[in-house]
Amino acid sequence: MSAENPAPEAAEAARAAEPRPGRLTAAAALTALEGLALAVGGAWMLVEGIAGDPDDRQSAVTGGITLIVLALLPLLAARGLLARRSWSRGPAVITQIMALPVAYNLLQADSVAIPAGIALAVVALAALVLLINAETTRALGIRGPGNAQK
Repeated sequence: MSAENPAPEAAEAARAAEPRPGRLTAAAALTALEGLALAVGGAWMLVEGIAGDPDDRQSAVTGGITLIVLALLPLLAARGLLARRSWSRGPAVITQIMALPVAYNLLQADSVAIPAGIALAVVALAALVLLINAETTRALGIRGPGNAQK
């Protein structure tokens, strides 16, 4: 190994020694917030399905379990972002892209769901901007096309 091409482990250790950029921390926080919202919504559906009087108990329980399992993706991505793992940006971006159609559907409702749709759209767009920011990309050690280590 030459000094010009340090080992990937050495580059990762050098990156970890630098302070975490605020944009990366904010992206992780927004992603975690979405994961927590999914988990809380899933738990609420699950409890309502078991203890409440839903129209379809099986659908409520299945929906609750599904939301809780789906919450794992943004929660794990947020943890990876805080730990500066380059793999974590992909699941975080996917979470934001999946949130946008949900926000759109909430905005189409004639109910109290409209403010939730606005909040979700703002959080998803802000997180996307933070995740594709050059400072965030550098902090995660992601190289663009043509910039791979040789």
